[in-house]
Amino acid sequence: MATGFEILSEIRDVERIAAGRGVYIRRYLERTYGKGRWRKMKGIATVRLADGTICEGEIHWFEAHGIGRKDFKIKKVVR
Repeated sequence: MATGFEILSEIRDVERIAAGRGVYIRRYLERTYGKGRWRKMKGIATVRLADGTICEGEIHWFEAHGIGRKDFKIKKVVR
């Protein structure tokens, strides 16, 4: 949806979507950021879109212990 955005609030309602072999881009993540127990996560946060609009959005990202959160994406605008 939006290519450039900034997260303005804490991410809430965090859920795990996939873990381990269920993370379909695990090989890319391991080559790019290192080996780890990768999980695909989702949550809701207030974001500022590239055009300056502030709204609530559903955000998806990948994370691994010791590596952190990587590759944030907005999947849909909630409000």
